[in-house]
Amino acid sequence: MVKRDLLSSAYKGKKVFLTGHTGFKGSWLTLMLKSLGSDVKGYSLEPFNKNDLYHKIDGDSLCDSTIADIRNREQLTTELLDFEPDFVIHMAAQALVLDSYTNPIETYDTNTMGTIYVLDALRSFKKPCNSILITTDKVYWNFERNEPYKEHEQLGGYDPYSNSKACADLAINSYQLSFLHPEKHREHMQGIATVRSGNVIGGGDWAENRIIPDCIRSLIKNEEITVRNPFSVRPWQHVLDPLYGYLLLGAKLQDQPLEFSEAFNFGPYEQDVLTVENLVNIALDEWGSGSFATPELKNKPHEAGLLKLSIDKAQSKLKWNPTYNAETAIRKTISWYKNSVGNEADYTLNQINDFLNTQA
Repeated sequence: MVKRDLLSSAYKGKKVFLTGHTGFKGSWLTLMLKSLGSDVKGYSLEPFNKNDLYHKIDGDSLCDSTIADIRNREQLTTELLDFEPDFVIHMAAQALVLDSYTNPIETYDTNTMGTIYVLDALRSFKKPCNSILITTDKVYWNFERNEPYKEHEQLGGYDPYSNSKACADLAINSYQLSFLHPEKHREHMQGIATVRSGNVIGGGDWAENRIIPDCIRSLIKNEEITVRNPFSVRPWQHVLDPLYGYLLLGAKLQDQPLEFSEAFNFGPYEQDVLTVENLVNIALDEWGSGSFATPELKNKPHEAGLLKLSIDKAQSKLKWNPTYNAETAIRKTISWYKNSVGNEADYTLNQINDFLNTQA
């Protein structure tokens, strides 16, 4: 069975409440859900600029979009409950490590309290609903070891971004145990799962201080790329791989809430983890020109040098596996920036269709 058929059976005609729909991952997921026949209600801040993917795919035509702050508890609760969704996917976040050093309070308020507001709204929901709550691969207390982190391991986080997401992860667990326990599903009818995905790349990301957008901005200007941490190792994956994992998990929750109301990692195969320098070299090869430098940056904030995720659980319980290896993910991403100009919506949809037509 191809991925599209597997997901369509769960999402076609279903109502999906998606926070963070105007962001990079949210825009891809909005278009993906629309292609599956879902009725999508988005709740998010405005896109940051005119080049953001949400504008390029005409996101307002794909969903019922509410522009609002996840920190506005009253409005969030009203919008979610009035929509009466079958699925909730919570992606809204302050998603940048370096920004979290500049705005730590906003980061905790958005990432931790925003998640709690979603959970509290679900607590008062009176119909069956399955929720996928996205945190990050950085929730683990990172000892920068070579072994991949598994879902049961210690949560923590050095920087405010990572720590705020770990706090959100712990809050999800507390709300599940206290108010929405899987063993009492017949009473509250809520399935809730947490997902932690690796470093996601794909076309249409223009965020500051992310390696692919930094590369593209420099390449477009014919400038040398500045690489902050060339030897840092990250679990790179194409955006469609974890998004498919989220939707697959939601479908499983719908059928077996007791078994799947848990945390799951989504990342590349262990042997497929690359350094930042590896990624940049592949990106330059696909682009066809360019160069990079690794100047010594003084007084730079801490960023982890090594992070790996174990995907054993997703592979065994969900039968999920990465579709694209890291090199393919990088080349598809660079190809998007190189070849989609003026045709971003169709190019994005074609990449989604190609992905969904592969075997599950």
